[in-house]
Amino acid sequence: MSSGSKQRIIFLDLMRAFAVIMMIQGHTIDTFLGDQYRTFDSSTYDIWFTIRGFTAPIFMFVSGVTFTYLLRSQSVPFFENPRVNKGIHRFMILLVIGYLLRFPTPRMFDFSEVNHGQWLTFFTVDALHLIAFGILFILCLSYMAEKYKRSDYLVFSIGAAFFFFAFLIAEKINWANFLPIPFAAYLYQGTGSYFPLFPWTGYVISGAMLGSYLARNPLSFSTKQFSYKLFFFGVISLIVCYLIHAVEDSLYYEKTFWTDNTALIFYRLGIILMLNSFMSFISLRIKQIPDLISKMGKNTLLVYAVHVVILYGSAWIPGFGMFYPKTLNIPLSILAALLLIVFMFWFVSLFERLKNYRRRKIVAVEI
Repeated sequence: MSSGSKQRIIFLDLMRAFAVIMMIQGHTIDTFLGDQYRTFDSSTYDIWFTIRGFTAPIFMFVSGVTFTYLLRSQSVPFFENPRVNKGIHRFMILLVIGYLLRFPTPRMFDFSEVNHGQWLTFFTVDALHLIAFGILFILCLSYMAEKYKRSDYLVFSIGAAFFFFAFLIAEKINWANFLPIPFAAYLYQGTGSYFPLFPWTGYVISGAMLGSYLARNPLSFSTKQFSYKLFFFGVISLIVCYLIHAVEDSLYYEKTFWTDNTALIFYRLGIILMLNSFMSFISLRIKQIPDLISKMGKNTLLVYAVHVVILYGSAWIPGFGMFYPKTLNIPLSILAALLLIVFMFWFVSLFERLKNYRRRKIVAVEI
């Protein structure tokens, strides 16, 4: 991805690669680590569990940044923007892959032996489904901002706030009583969804605000002031988090569903902004990053799908997690995570070489 001057935004490459690595290690250790080691009495497990809680929000935030940056870098009307069609295509691809990864039977058109639990698993809303709809909502909000001549920041902030705060209502409603499971699964966790639209879409749309800023302010990321601004907004978000707890404690002397979840949203958002600030500050000190790191960030969808199949399997391929579920000790679980990370780097490198070879072959044929 590039700005008007074709200069890469290095800190976004770093953030995407970091998010992918954190995702792989989190899924791998969670798959293999024995239950006897999963105790919050252990500071090591407590720290790992806390850090892991940021992986999905980081992934979603950076997805929103990247997509909106590319969308808003095109100075053309909405329906003439090539990124709109690419966004719709991306939305459909993410949904198809998301459902295929949880397909309930190896027989593509025979569902006679699929039980209720398998259907629930199939309709579970995971990260790919969530990011797909996040992209779709960004397109809708971008169109509204353009049509009604409103600031992206205003429209995106309202959109993010809607998903963040509507969660407090949506999660308390049993949507399965009113809607079919495939639709109810998108609205709350009651059917087993990991990342329903509320509140998780808010992180994607929050990223859209930063993506729009980067597109409207080319090369702003190459200044220290940009890093300071991100850090400042991160601190503000953390202050809001602690103010929510302070106000609730002073009024009711106890934490409630509203307090815990609203504060957690602002806490995660604050840490994400500060991490982006840190990465952008680092990027000022380096001219370029290893090509493999950049490729890892570019191929996040490929990495996600392949590592999920390796760990959890699919309807057609068994995963390693089926053979050694939660049976390893801490060193072996960490080793498994490192091996999978190394394998995914190798796999991405091989994929890129094959893609470049195919491209050169097509060019040679055309010549």
